[in-house]
Amino acid sequence: MNILRIYTDGACSGNQNDNNIGGWGACLEYAGVRKELYGGEANTSNNKMELTAVIEAFKALNRQDLVIQVFTDSSYVSNCFKEKWYEYWESHEWKTKGKKDVENPELWKELLALVRQHKSVEFFRVKGHINLNSKVTDFQAHYEKFVEINGPRFSFEEWKYIVEMNNLVDGLANKGFEGAK
Repeated sequence: MNILRIYTDGACSGNQNDNNIGGWGACLEYAGVRKELYGGEANTSNNKMELTAVIEAFKALNRQDLVIQVFTDSSYVSNCFKEKWYEYWESHEWKTKGKKDVENPELWKELLALVRQHKSVEFFRVKGHINLNSKVTDFQAHYEKFVEINGPRFSFEEWKYIVEMNNLVDGLANKGFEGAK
């Protein structure tokens, strides 16, 4: 069975300012084929760009009922699915447990509708911005943290590839900034 892997990243320069620039990037891999996507917008937020990256990746699919693994450095996105926050939000009129409005409900609703079109979708969190060429980075410690968060499903070599792809989508998100200027 082929698994579609989606790697995503979103970022916002000047995230807390009224005037800022956001960018997002995504890479889809399926059956030996790779597709790269990116974009950006002005006056957004980091969380919106993280969500947009995943949404745009799902919107690029031309099939349903796939088995999908999503890799993101966003705990906002990965934790929502791993901890099923969306179930509470949906059953409580898009309010958090603290009775506050959920941020970006229109994006969450769009993403949930897209995710639900597939057989299986799993989200994995990967630390962003790990330099695989560094001579001083403790890669084993980063890998162990990845396993602690996501379980022991991926080997060290697979983790290195996931990090490499995460770095690629970080570069795509930076390209998205350029389009938003």
